[in-house]
Amino acid sequence: MTEETPGFDEKPDVPSDAASEDAAQAESADKAGSAPAGDVPDVALQAQLDQVRTALNERTADLQRLQAEYQNYRRRVERDRITVKEIAAANLLSELLPTLDDIGRAREHGELVGGFKSVAESMETVVAKLGLQQFGKEGEPFDPTIHEALMHSYAPDVTETTCVAILQPGYRIGERTIRPARVAVAEPQPGAQSTKSTSDEDAKASDEESGGPEEG
Repeated sequence: MTEETPGFDEKPDVPSDAASEDAAQAESADKAGSAPAGDVPDVALQAQLDQVRTALNERTADLQRLQAEYQNYRRRVERDRITVKEIAAANLLSELLPTLDDIGRAREHGELVGGFKSVAESMETVVAKLGLQQFGKEGEPFDPTIHEALMHSYAPDVTETTCVAILQPGYRIGERTIRPARVAVAEPQPGAQSTKSTSDEDAKASDEESGGPEEG
């Protein structure tokens, strides 16, 4: 019978320092193994930050678009308000144009005197404040958009169709014409332009033949 060695099955004593080192190595290994897992919250946070930035850019673009639409709306409202005001004033002043014509004729004939003159001038001041402007002068070129020709003639001293008499002045409010100026127009005399051109050519040819114009 084999004699068992006393104490063979007993665990050998391990120094406490060795146990501490083993525990420290195990903890270091756990930290090393868990280090990559620590980047996961950072990645998730970056993704959330990107989403927030995208949402912010979208909201900013929406706000800018709404602001531009609001500015356009304000401009349209202001333009419509001015248009409505001009139409209302034009409708009112159109009824006063015959009276203004009578005042103008009275002034031309020297009949605008006394109390009638004061009333007429007050009325002209009021309509001017409402934006009414008179236009139409003798000698200006004829413009069919603002002139209405009631009489027509020819004249040798004009080079284009010209207003030679203002029969009734025109009136406008801003860019809106209430009534065109009623005028008499004159056109260049037929053949006058060609005759003038021929005379100029003859004079030029004569100067060339004589060696140029004589010096005085």
